[in-house]
Amino acid sequence: MIRTDIAPGIHYVEHARTNVYLVEDDDGILLVDTGLPRSKTVLLEALGRIGRAVGDIRAVVLTHGHFDHVGTAEHLRSRYGIPVYCHPDDAHIAAHPYSYEHESSPFLYPLRYPRAVPGLLRMTVAGAVAVKGIRDTLPLTPEAAAALPGAPLVVPTPGHTRGHCGLHFPDRDAVISGDALVTLDPYTGHPGPQVVARAATADTATALRSLDALRATAARTVLPGHGFPWRAGVESAVAQALEVGGH
Repeated sequence: MIRTDIAPGIHYVEHARTNVYLVEDDDGILLVDTGLPRSKTVLLEALGRIGRAVGDIRAVVLTHGHFDHVGTAEHLRSRYGIPVYCHPDDAHIAAHPYSYEHESSPFLYPLRYPRAVPGLLRMTVAGAVAVKGIRDTLPLTPEAAAALPGAPLVVPTPGHTRGHCGLHFPDRDAVISGDALVTLDPYTGHPGPQVVARAATADTATALRSLDALRATAARTVLPGHGFPWRAGVESAVAQALEVGGH
């Protein structure tokens, strides 16, 4: 699924229950997260939809290093020379995308939450079990982010991973929340604002506390790593996520 201008100059691309975002300005494109290995075709289609090409991508920012967000990062770096940024605390996961911390076993979740199985199968077909890590990442700092297309503000939101970061675009009244706040949990299939299940979260208590950083942006539009964008304001999204808690 592709939706252009889901927020001003920000384009939404969904493939296999995972979202990436194209942030556009006069200097080119910032790609936020890269999906799964077979997301490349959808990404190229989205670029064409807005009259752009891969050569217009100035940088990639990874909200975190999990396999479903780094799936095409090494391809973009090695083939096109596109720099890839992530928080230093997630550099190891980005290089080894299956070595992440989690509080409970992900293998039990399909039995407990059968409604999630179709989405997990889509992710598998899209290459979720064959993701190449990326070793050559650059540190995502406030100064580095400010020089990228869209000039995002880095919003540290640890918990899902140690180095998870959101990106706030004040002039567009939008925040990319990554997996710090999603509107569909791929591990349970549950819709609505929430933090991701313990099966893929390093520290749920910290993840819930990090919602305060997202709330502080006061953004109208929340752009999550999974699920459809939330247009009713970050305050209401955070309130619902806190009510759900961890699972």
